[in-house]
Amino acid sequence: MIHIGIIGLGAIGQRLIQQFSEHENVSIVAVCDQLESLAKDTANQLGGLQSYTDYKKLIADEKVELVYVAVPPKSHHTIVMDVLRAKKHVLCEKPLANSVEEAEEMMRTAKESGVVHAMNFPLNYGPAAAKFASLIGEGYVGALRRLQLTMQFPEWPRTWQKNDWVGGRKQGGFVLEVGVHFIQQTLKVFGNLSNIQSRLELPDDSSRCETGIIATAELADGTPVLIEGMSGMAGKEHIGFTAFGTDGVLSLENWGKLRGGKTGELLEEMSIDGATDPRLVDELVKAVKGIAAEIYDFEVGYQSQVVLEALRK
Repeated sequence: MIHIGIIGLGAIGQRLIQQFSEHENVSIVAVCDQLESLAKDTANQLGGLQSYTDYKKLIADEKVELVYVAVPPKSHHTIVMDVLRAKKHVLCEKPLANSVEEAEEMMRTAKESGVVHAMNFPLNYGPAAAKFASLIGEGYVGALRRLQLTMQFPEWPRTWQKNDWVGGRKQGGFVLEVGVHFIQQTLKVFGNLSNIQSRLELPDDSSRCETGIIATAELADGTPVLIEGMSGMAGKEHIGFTAFGTDGVLSLENWGKLRGGKTGELLEEMSIDGATDPRLVDELVKAVKGIAAEIYDFEVGYQSQVVLEALRK
């Protein structure tokens, strides 16, 4: 049984609580949030656990073996570094840090610590993204001609995500909050990006995040990558990650839908039945037990951060 402590009980942190609670080899033993009422309510809902408002006390709790850090990005570096100094395993929300320099120090320290260090990049544990990667590997689209990421948000922050940071320029914005998932997928499936050129549309209020982006980059073989996005517009939210090839097109849309078609055909929704999609908690358990596992460590987080900061300037 792996004993987990959770720091940060907002919308993101709450998502994994259920997965942890349902897993037979995991036990949540402590929770922490700056909002005392939220910490106590969550602890009570989970059966009367220990609650904290000081994250350092949770890290020092002898019962806690692995710490899940689900606070806003600006606090990742400070908290995760304290976890690593305590020699405890850590799962960190994306993005890894709030700068390349912070991410590099976290990666280096994590490697030296000898503990399990993992990122929560949930697309890797979903069937649609797994099928997308598998079909690309099988050559479904033929030779890749272009890779394109499109992000459209009628409203940002989204209705369910209103808080004091996700709409801010320093640690928020859809490029960071949403784009990071697909940057990581690009690095995983297609390889490194170079020659990144980015143009941001920014509001007059310097505290607010971008309202648009048009960016280009290249894969190692020179294949062009286009990243474009906009918020504050008519229509519905749409996110598309599309590979255009000599033989066909494959598109991962709105997190869980896959559409594809061979050249000359219409794009049709594709079945994702049978796709192998490991569960994050299963893989964490294996990693802590010293068994080979599919986790995405701080090096993956650092590599994604480098691209993020080039896009966000």
